[in-house]
Amino acid sequence: MNPLKSDEYPAIYDDYIETIVGDVKEELINQLESFPDFIKAIPEELGTYTYAEGKWTIKEILCHIIDTERVMSYRALRFARNDMTALASFEQDEFVANGRHNERTFTSIIEEFIAVRKSNLILFDTFNEHELARKGMASDRLITVRAFIYVVAGHLNHHRIILQERYLKPQE
Repeated sequence: MNPLKSDEYPAIYDDYIETIVGDVKEELINQLESFPDFIKAIPEELGTYTYAEGKWTIKEILCHIIDTERVMSYRALRFARNDMTALASFEQDEFVANGRHNERTFTSIIEEFIAVRKSNLILFDTFNEHELARKGMASDRLITVRAFIYVVAGHLNHHRIILQERYLKPQE
């Protein structure tokens, strides 16, 4: 896959995309193994921990990562298939509030992550360079299919850093 250019995505995604060093597909594949291992290392009793009032729990963050991957890959699919219908934003706080994530086990979250990621890796491999370069409007912002793939990988990295620095470090 060709590298991402700055004109392929809005600046709102800079923090995610900057976490990608090297090939994005390799990053996605590495995350398929490393992220479940990261989750397995978290004690189950910390699943509903939050470092401050009003912040999401660890399980809510993990499920938010999966939900966002689904949304971004859906957007990528629509644009790759040349459906240029402008796509609305999604309300992440409503997704979390209505997801019942704290009722889940880490094992079920890991299983879902693996299934979603494997499916998306197969989907992303079907896109050729022409399809990857297609642009569409999502959340009132112009973005390419290729950029969505970077956002998927970078969004996970972004939240993993937050989990390490704000949720898990104080517990050590």
